[in-house]
Amino acid sequence: MTVPAKVVEILAEHAAEHDRAGTYPAEGVAAVHEAGLLTATVGAEYGGPGAGLADTVAMLAELGRGDPSVALITAMTLFVHASQARRHDWPADVYREVLAGDGPVLLNYLRVEPELGTPARGGLPATTARRTADGWSLSGRKIYSTGAEGLRWMLVWARTDDEEPLVGNVIVRADAPGIAIEPTWDHLGLRASVSHDVILTDVPVPAGSVLPLAPPGVAGLDAVQLAWNNLGLAALYLGVARSARGWLVRFLHERVPSGLGRPLATLPRFHTAVGEIEAHLVSAEEVLTALARRVDAGDPDALARTGMGKLLATRASIAAVEHAVALVGNPALTRHNPLERHLRDVLCARVHMPQDDVVLAGAGRSVLEAGAP
Repeated sequence: MTVPAKVVEILAEHAAEHDRAGTYPAEGVAAVHEAGLLTATVGAEYGGPGAGLADTVAMLAELGRGDPSVALITAMTLFVHASQARRHDWPADVYREVLAGDGPVLLNYLRVEPELGTPARGGLPATTARRTADGWSLSGRKIYSTGAEGLRWMLVWARTDDEEPLVGNVIVRADAPGIAIEPTWDHLGLRASVSHDVILTDVPVPAGSVLPLAPPGVAGLDAVQLAWNNLGLAALYLGVARSARGWLVRFLHERVPSGLGRPLATLPRFHTAVGEIEAHLVSAEEVLTALARRVDAGDPDALARTGMGKLLATRASIAAVEHAVALVGNPALTRHNPLERHLRDVLCARVHMPQDDVVLAGAGRSVLEAGAP
């Protein structure tokens, strides 16, 4: 699916004000919904477009160009629908209710906790689903809950209260009793993602509103889900870098120093510098696009490389923005210009799992084991 230019314009129009205030980007989310993008990955068997990873990467890069916070909120919903299109593990009646919802229906996996950190590094969640006569009672705290105040459904990573606990995602309506949102999100970048804490206190959950449970170490994101996460999130930061390049190009054409008498864009030094930025963007785009297409085609080697693809693409996007900032100097760091916001936003690419150390350690271990005598 193609992102209409008007949607990107709406996102960009409101990005600065929501960044400054750290507020939910309602206009941007509404524009994405009205363009039909929030349900782009709903499977064909459910009446949706069934967009694959390559199309999703392209969409998120465009949305990231307008406002990466809206792109991140959108990505979380797209990933849930994409997983359901492949795994079909939601209770049928609950997923029908999701698809029948009015307005922007946002979904997200709530996995990270204060003590646990990210489940990707191991450990049991403290959030607990206790069995009741009617189903479950869910209690715990989740942090970094992207889009928290706009969510319609939450997929909460939890453990059961069994002697040998099982783990999995509990499906919870965001308006269920016992759910409170604590406005804790006050970060350097992606400030409008409103990734606040969600506190769950004895939240009643129907018996069937649980995705398949499994023993610890077995449950979690599979390789395809990880690929969507790796490449999809890297794509939105490519969008940030493209937006930074766009501002830089305009600045270089408009800036005419009195001692020079012509725009900076006419100087060979800036030709080379902008070419360097373009090289970073091309490398990021080619890595993400090629890997996404191969994942869509079912290539197992591509699945194994998406963590490295994320690392390469996000490093390239960060380098492109940092290069633009260094090139411009003081005007790049004033809050009157968007380049400082793009710098803050693109740096957030480093925090998404898998972090660089995990990717590099895994790759190095594989190489060394393969070359062992």
